[in-house]
Amino acid sequence: MSGWMDEARLTQILDRFTSVNLLVLGDYFLDCYLTMDRNLSEISLETNLEAYQVIEMRKYPGAAGTVAGNLRSLEVNVTALGICGDDGNGYDLRKKLAAIQINPETLLHCPNRFTPTYNKPMMREPDGHEHELNRMDVKNRLPLPEEVEQQIITKLRELLPQVDGVLVVDQVKERNCGVITDRVREEIQSLARSHPQKLFMVDSRDFAGLYTDVIIKTNLSEAVKAANYPADMPLTSEQIKACCRIIYSRTHRPIVITRGERGAIIYQGDPESLSEIPTYQVSGPIDIVGAGDSVSASTGAALCAGASLEEAVFIGNLTASLIIQQIGVTGTTTRARILERYHEFIGQKV
Repeated sequence: MSGWMDEARLTQILDRFTSVNLLVLGDYFLDCYLTMDRNLSEISLETNLEAYQVIEMRKYPGAAGTVAGNLRSLEVNVTALGICGDDGNGYDLRKKLAAIQINPETLLHCPNRFTPTYNKPMMREPDGHEHELNRMDVKNRLPLPEEVEQQIITKLRELLPQVDGVLVVDQVKERNCGVITDRVREEIQSLARSHPQKLFMVDSRDFAGLYTDVIIKTNLSEAVKAANYPADMPLTSEQIKACCRIIYSRTHRPIVITRGERGAIIYQGDPESLSEIPTYQVSGPIDIVGAGDSVSASTGAALCAGASLEEAVFIGNLTASLIIQQIGVTGTTTRARILERYHEFIGQKV
């Protein structure tokens, strides 16, 4: 690939998105942004500490929900498979999914589980600028019950014939405490082997090294971890290739490694070959929240729309360059905006 595709080809792929059906399996979080105004702060009579005053709450589907939300903004048909608690955050999550035309009924109710939630406090200072304070995470710290694992597996088998592919979002770092337990992972791999015509692509922060028979989409530090390389290892091209060879020896499927402003790398099994896929160079403030999820979404959709892996990852890079310019939100974009960004990318290269 010479660095980009022509406009006609990009348009052709994007136009096919509306006929793509993807199952997004994994850890559905609620992203809850709490905007606070420092000018309104009070002093607590009980603790004598500053009491922050919330003036706005914004909620979005997060983690697997971010992937699903990105797909819907691109007009891809989405089925969501995961779990949520029988709590207020679960109600909000299901409501937000329904609002973007994702049926929340395939999110399994688990009364004894939290709905995983990222609470993101945003402080508005007296001069008007906003910044994020320490995030507060609500996650489940106990293993997923076996009966819920079986429900996930049964539903996955039932839904697979109805979709073109499966995007797996393995978000929870506590092993077996999220949706993608060891047992569910084994089922994903088995189905990938028995359905080679279906796309199976996995984004896993902590367990990418455990998967076989699926496409792995990861960032550079996650790839190093998956290959069991030292975290402080200087990453030359040769060492990145070595990491990819280790991962590929288990998956026998392509590996996509995102690198922020440096674009992405694709490894497809040639021991000495890495394909470098460019991206648009963004200027000004950025917020990387959701960037990797947007790459997963648009890359997966493009692959199911007939794109080559290089074309699909290029579209993923363009998408992420739009997402990171959306500050303080879990961003989404549109097919029309991707096409505009393509023109901007071509302008940078001229």
